[in-house]
Amino acid sequence: MIQVAAAMSLKFLLRYTVRLEQKNVATHFVQQRSLSGADAVNALRPFYFAVHPDFFGQYPREREVNENSLRRLNGYLDNLQKPGSHSAQPMKLTFYVRDTKDSSDVQPDLLTSGFRSVSFTLHTNDVLSTVINVLRSCSLPMEHMMRMKASTEKSNNPPEAGVPFSRPIKWDKSYFTYTGYRDPEQELQQSMTVEPTLSLWLRNNEPEATKKHSASLPRREELNRLKKELCHKFDLADIRWQRSWGVAHRCCQLQSLSRLSQQNPEALVNLQGHTVVFADQSGMNASGHVMLGTMDVHHQWTKLFEQLSSYRSLQQQTEWLKERISLLLGGTQVIHVERLGPVQPITEHYSTLSTFHKSLMSRRLHLHPRSLQGLTILLENDRSIPSLHEMGHFIIPTNCDPLKLQVFLQVHAPEARQRTQCKKQLQVEEEAVVKLCLQNLSLRSLSKEASVSSSQMILCCKRLVEQRYPLMQGLHICVSHFYSVMQDGDLCVPWDWKS
Repeated sequence: MIQVAAAMSLKFLLRYTVRLEQKNVATHFVQQRSLSGADAVNALRPFYFAVHPDFFGQYPREREVNENSLRRLNGYLDNLQKPGSHSAQPMKLTFYVRDTKDSSDVQPDLLTSGFRSVSFTLHTNDVLSTVINVLRSCSLPMEHMMRMKASTEKSNNPPEAGVPFSRPIKWDKSYFTYTGYRDPEQELQQSMTVEPTLSLWLRNNEPEATKKHSASLPRREELNRLKKELCHKFDLADIRWQRSWGVAHRCCQLQSLSRLSQQNPEALVNLQGHTVVFADQSGMNASGHVMLGTMDVHHQWTKLFEQLSSYRSLQQQTEWLKERISLLLGGTQVIHVERLGPVQPITEHYSTLSTFHKSLMSRRLHLHPRSLQGLTILLENDRSIPSLHEMGHFIIPTNCDPLKLQVFLQVHAPEARQRTQCKKQLQVEEEAVVKLCLQNLSLRSLSKEASVSSSQMILCCKRLVEQRYPLMQGLHICVSHFYSVMQDGDLCVPWDWKS
């Protein structure tokens, strides 16, 4: 009897163990605490596919939010893998998560935007539970964790110390200064510290900002002089920069262009009327601006200037296609938003417009010539369904069926007009409150990052005007998502700063 009872107890115990394992595989993983950096990358593949900034090319604000959050997440995971690392400080992250399901399974709240905003706080002390927290918070599938369990349990050895998380190269600080990219380690350190009040942060950092700003004044004057001289000499519309390079590097870039103009003035004649953008590559972008690659030599720039006539011809054909599309779509205008990441060349933009125009010509649409006048559309190659952006413009797949597109535009036109009007009102209010803030606080300049919305900027400026911080006088302020003192003395202040 004792043997039978023991056997039954063992049988019940086995059944109970199996049920526990089937009930919650994720909990079993948390107890293992043995996930390497490479395993973490594989486990987060669905997450990377849903939030990768490259998929948000036409959404500058959402793209930059995801870029910043990914850097902070990677830094958080890196810190957990360092030998002897202690518990990390809680970190709040926000991601815009794409819908990666088939159109038939799209959730109702995703039909007009194509993505959703997800915010969560990391307070985990190991890589495995962090990965699970991220996947759960974003409502992403975790079935692949089953397969990872077997490979995790094959080895009882702890993960190798010092294995980096998807960033094997440790860049020198000069790399971020030269390229204009942000230093993820610096952002991690900022995010890991408790966010101070604005007044306390200004008291601690205003002397350093003032010192850096004073040191940069000669370079700023030289930069303004060179820019003004080149624009006047060659009748340029403007000179811009794709990235947030420091004043010294911008001066070097303008000095290089100035030397070329002295050595070969005929080469720059073709630039007349154009906007010049110092970027990662040379060419012409979708907006018709001439891009000068900062890593290219004078010979490559000169070759580009010689090809500008053919680029202008392609630009004219692009404008013609936009007009034809507008006539076919009731007066809707095709627009282009300059990306924060890789720039879209004019050749790629023309190809997108040509494909879309041919699609519209294949089916006869029944739209009044001015029924959709005043509305705008963005064309995207990597979308499957049309959507309406919160700012009022339509996001249209290049291969969208013309008849379905007609129905979508007609149904959502009233809401699009309402959102467009709201955007215009916000822009007017933002310009007014920025001007008021500049005057009342005696700032040298006040700008914002692309990821800061108009409503966020308005709220930030109104609070700044109410508080009237005297330490801001004479400084360059950039409204962002974090505190930072830039290399030339500019101050980055989060839009939702604490008082």
